[in-house]
Amino acid sequence: MFFLFISNTDLAAEPGLSAAGANAEVLPLTSPADADVIRFGQPSAIDCFPMDPDGHPTPAIITRAAVVSANIPVAIVRAGSILPPEPPYVELGAQCGKDPRTCPSVPDARKIFDRARCLARNCTSRGGKVMLAESVPGGTTTALLVLRALGHDVMVSSASRINPIGQKEKIWEDASSRAGVKMGDLRGDPMKALEELGDPMQSAVLGFIAGSHDESEITLAGGTQMLAVAACLRALGDGRPITVATTKYIAKDPSSSFASLASALEVETYAAPLDFSASPFKGLRDYEEGYVKEGVGAGGSALYASWSGVDISEVIRATNSIYGKIAASPVK
Repeated sequence: MFFLFISNTDLAAEPGLSAAGANAEVLPLTSPADADVIRFGQPSAIDCFPMDPDGHPTPAIITRAAVVSANIPVAIVRAGSILPPEPPYVELGAQCGKDPRTCPSVPDARKIFDRARCLARNCTSRGGKVMLAESVPGGTTTALLVLRALGHDVMVSSASRINPIGQKEKIWEDASSRAGVKMGDLRGDPMKALEELGDPMQSAVLGFIAGSHDESEITLAGGTQMLAVAACLRALGDGRPITVATTKYIAKDPSSSFASLASALEVETYAAPLDFSASPFKGLRDYEEGYVKEGVGAGGSALYASWSGVDISEVIRATNSIYGKIAASPVK
């Protein structure tokens, strides 16, 4: 089963921080729109197709391509999104994530964790494969804050071609000062790190892993955001095998610490060999230039498709087909 956790953080509204959407006013609504795209091929939550400021499409179209090509079963979990998605979903009753520079960002982190743990106990089994993906605009920055609080002096990736590292460092400085936390101060208390500095998705996915059957195969679909969850898991003393499935764009991103952090956390990695260099659409060809990179479980969905015998070339073909329909009939 492929689970998509949709969430929000108030940091998404910070100008220039997130490249998850072209319109700052609707950017916080991107996560339910991504869920719509995966299930229906187009959004219902917003009246435009999710694009970054340079016109590159949400990676949800890659996930949609994999889901359709391999008939992947999908469950959507609402963990603090501003609006609910149009498709059926599981509700965790989470608040939207707040700005950690001004207050604790996820005061209900433990409640979210417990509810997600309960959900997992009813959804996982011995030997079963579970893939957990996310859509959280601004989520790479909350990942950085949590990782730093746990003692990992790293840099996260970005959906932008140019990673706004200076802006993220300033947010760490302001948020850690507000919380009275220095690098590594919360290495023994990951739940406190999530409460003060994280986003609701992190608490939900962490709780789901904690509640999963000990012998289920867990794959986290994402980049450094999912490594932040893995870091929390290790800080809880849970050493179970975990795979983080991402795209080659994240794996080779020189601005992030993906490979070294994965090694330090002792998690396996998979980098989907997506290649849009021959795409007829510039919006997709630009993925090869470092735009967008990952999100909505894009890399993981390609891996899931391979489990069903669907080659990466078919996922690429289907992605081009979906994008062609978007270009021909844009959502108004």
